[in-house]
This record gives sequence, structure tokens and C-alpha cells, in this order.
Amino acid sequence: MVRRYSRQLLLPDFGVKGQRRLSRSSVLVVGAGGLGSAVALYLAASGVGSLGIVDGDNVELGDLHRQTIHVEAYVGQPKVKSAAAACRAMNSSVDVLEHHLKLKSKNALDVVSQYDIVVDATNSLASRYILSDCCVLLNKPLISGSTIGLEGQLTVYNHNGSPCYRCLFPNPAACQSSSDNCTLGVVPGVIGCLQALEAIKVATHVGEPLCGRMLHFDALSSRFKTVNKVHQRSSTCTACGDKPNLTEDTFMMFDHDSFTQSTESSKTAPSPNPLPKNARITCSDYKRLLGRGRPHVRPVHHFQIASIANSVNIPLHELKEKLPRLRDALSEVAGVSHGKHRPLFFICQRGEDSQVAVRILREQGFPYASDIIGGLESWAREVDPGFPVYW
Repeated sequence: MVRRYSRQLLLPDFGVKGQRRLSRSSVLVVGAGGLGSAVALYLAASGVGSLGIVDGDNVELGDLHRQTIHVEAYVGQPKVKSAAAACRAMNSSVDVLEHHLKLKSKNALDVVSQYDIVVDATNSLASRYILSDCCVLLNKPLISGSTIGLEGQLTVYNHNGSPCYRCLFPNPAACQSSSDNCTLGVVPGVIGCLQALEAIKVATHVGEPLCGRMLHFDALSSRFKTVNKVHQRSSTCTACGDKPNLTEDTFMMFDHDSFTQSTESSKTAPSPNPLPKNARITCSDYKRLLGRGRPHVRPVHHFQIASIANSVNIPLHELKEKLPRLRDALSEVAGVSHGKHRPLFFICQRGEDSQVAVRILREQGFPYASDIIGGLESWAREVDPGFPVYW
């Protein structure tokens, strides 16, 4: 063991005492995705005593650019199985425990209670609230990280007087989830490495953890910024305040999914005025009508990734300003008097933005504008299985 960890043992601020503390500690990593990949591998490599991994999903090919703990051979298999195999291959002396499940109020306390430190490497609001509440109840430090696009952030909750997640975000409307956001693969790798570092600092009592402070990372400029005293523990917090109403019973009965989904759905809910049936068409029916106008409603960089042959790209935010050009183009093809009556079919990734586009067109006097139901994801399922689908 001395030979394996000699480079750490030689550090004056870490040394034998730090390594012993680390080898006696247990860390739970919740999420075996982009963040969790880096966290789990570095904790295993550094010699943590016991490493638990929680994840209920399977390995997918489209995730491998950022979930570097997994390999192609494990595509379709549980992430916990893949991640555990990688950690055991990295360091056979570490006790790696697999929890193939989705963390819920009913099972979180049983799982979290087995570990000293918890690392939140998830991408959902419900999981963040569940873990924070659970760590408050069990008095466990929570290392929280997240990434969105080309940015990331990191902090340590519920440790050395630092606030819990609810202190900062009592209302999920103020939160931003990374579940549906794109990211460059190395960004969660950077934040995940820093989460592993914070977990090691907490476990070994070495250094100054990010308690009450938040670290922001901007990948485009390669800049780190630390916000000191981001928030103190709130005396009115319902979980850790002076008069909390959080107990094991209230935790078990609280519906974290509904609590967060009501906010998330309000951000992404479709228009309350659905399109009429004659304004929508299935992918299979559209396939039979190919040869007419086929505008795509998608951002330019999405269109460059994948598109249907001979289609035209019109980003939704540019649609209104391009209406005159669209009207002129249709008139040139169908005649001045019939331009606006030429069929137009709109398709986006999942069939949401295209409905908005059709509504705009019909309000502007294009009665034959139609939405292709389900978007390109349905196109890949129903018409062209070889069409490149992205998330």
C-alpha cells in the first residue's frame, strides 16, 4: 500500500494520517453519469475505503462522450455494473458497492445511512432535494456539483455550518436542471474531479472544503470564480432552520417528484391552445407527401447535425422576421395568388417547437401550415431507423 499511495503519502499536508482517514471513510456517489464518472474513478484510485454507486439507468452510446467510466462493451447494461467494474479494475482494495436503483424518498435513508459522505452527481431537481433533505436528517456532508452547457458549479452542503440545498433554493422555480441541456464532455469531468477532491478533503480533514462557498467554472474562458459566503444557513429553512418541519416521517411522505415537476412542467408546458387535427400530420403520412415545402424549425447547429433531405432550416426565433421571404418563395413556386395556400410542413426534434411555428404561421395567414407529430425522434422510429437521433 505504501508503494501504491506513496505520491500522496509524501505530501506534508496529507501524509500517512490523511491516507488512513481516507481508507477508513465511505463515500456514496449518486449518479454514474458525467460527473459521477470522474468522482468514482478518482475516489477509487485515491484509496477510499468503501465506495457506493447509485444509478438506475443503463449505459447509452450517446453518453460516452462525457461518461468516461463506461466503455462500449457495457452499452445497454446497468451503469452501476459498468462503473463498479471500472473502479474494481482501478483499485481492487476498495470495497465497491452497487445500488442499481433510482433514489426515492422511500429508499434514500436506508442507502445514505450506510456512508459517511454523499456526492450528488445527479442531473435532476428531485434528486437534489431528496439528497439534501436526507443528508440533513442523517447529518451527512453533501458534495454537490452540476454542469449546464459550458459551465459548472460546485459547493459543499450541510458541513461545518454550511447551508443545505433548501436554504439556497427553497423554491425549485429558482433552480436550473441539467437534464435536458447539452454539455461538452470534459466539463462534467472537470467538476467531477473537483467533487472528488472535496470529498477527500472532507474525509481526511485536510484543507478547506467549499462550505458556504460556491465555485463557478467557465469552460470557454477557462476561468474559475469562487463566490465567498454564497449563503449562510437560513433560520427559516424548512429542513435545517430554527424550526424545521423535516422529520423522517415527513421526508418519507413528501413527494419530491411532484414538488419539482410542477415547476419544470410550467417552464416547458405546451400552449394551452392545442393545434386542430388538420394542422398535424404523422411522420408516416408525411413520408408519402415528400416533394412539397418542408421547413425545419430548429437551431442552425441542430440542423447541421441531422436533417431530412431537401429540407429548409428556419430557427424558431427567426421565423417571424423571415415570413416575408417565406411568402415570396412560396409565391414564386405556386403563383402569386396561391403562395400562402401551398402546404408547409414543420418538424423539430421532438414536435414541440414545430407546433409553436405552425400556430404562428396560421395566425399570419398560412392556413395550410402543419406540424409533423413527434418530430425527428418519431421520424427515426417510424420512417427511417438509420436516421441519426441526438439528445
